[in-house]
Amino acid sequence: MNQLKTLILLTGLAALLVVLGGIIGGQKGATIAFFIALVMNFGSYWFSDKIVLSMYHAQEVTEQEAPDLFGLVRQLAHNAGLPMPRVYIIPDESPNAFATGRNPDHAVVAVTEGILRLLSWEELAGVIGHELGHIKNRDILIQSVAATIGTAITYLAHFGMFFRGSSDEDEGPSIVTMLLMAILAPIAAMIIQMAISRSREYLADQSGAEFCGNPLWLAGALNRLQSGVAAVPMQGGDQTTAHMFIVNPFSGSFLSNLFSTHPPIEERVARLREMAGYRRA
Repeated sequence: MNQLKTLILLTGLAALLVVLGGIIGGQKGATIAFFIALVMNFGSYWFSDKIVLSMYHAQEVTEQEAPDLFGLVRQLAHNAGLPMPRVYIIPDESPNAFATGRNPDHAVVAVTEGILRLLSWEELAGVIGHELGHIKNRDILIQSVAATIGTAITYLAHFGMFFRGSSDEDEGPSIVTMLLMAILAPIAAMIIQMAISRSREYLADQSGAEFCGNPLWLAGALNRLQSGVAAVPMQGGDQTTAHMFIVNPFSGSFLSNLFSTHPPIEERVARLREMAGYRRA
């Protein structure tokens, strides 16, 4: 069922790209967008992780460069029954983390410099466990591909404001239409991504709590990350990649709150506390 849902959602993202191309450039635009969608669906399978990592200037680190972090990831990967993923650090003070890659054998765990400074080692274990949960549950490919295609849709919609798709200006779409598409297309992409991510965050939380051995470690991390991101939102990046992070990295933005790809932190924490044996108030 999850595989069918993933296929439908990816098809929806590709179809949105084609429709947007048609609005911008007519039949020729739709045809070009169709071939772009085919290339992106193929290319994003192989390169989506590299694209997202480069977007955030993430740098791979070795065990010699980050022995404690490496040791924590190795232990949790062992607990999860997963191969050791590659480890990246993002040079950003906003506290956050994500996983990417096309499968567990080609997976990456990326953490920001900010999260390494903010969280205790137990809380960081909960976060790493959550990201390994995404890897174990094979969420990482769909999340990475959706981020790549969603970003392309956003760029194409904005590009449409400067290109009317016809040498005859009267035959092209109106400026109002182009402005609407520039606004609505990224929102549509985010809505599709929201459907991809929300239910999977709960499952990754549950898996992460099991891998680290204490649900309260992840619950505490989520509370601290919510405050930390509100104080220091992510610099750079793109809204269409928000679903990849453990918490919304752009929470300071009205649109990012309105179209959040994450369930409420309060609900996630409540479920983790229930796992630890606490009753809801």
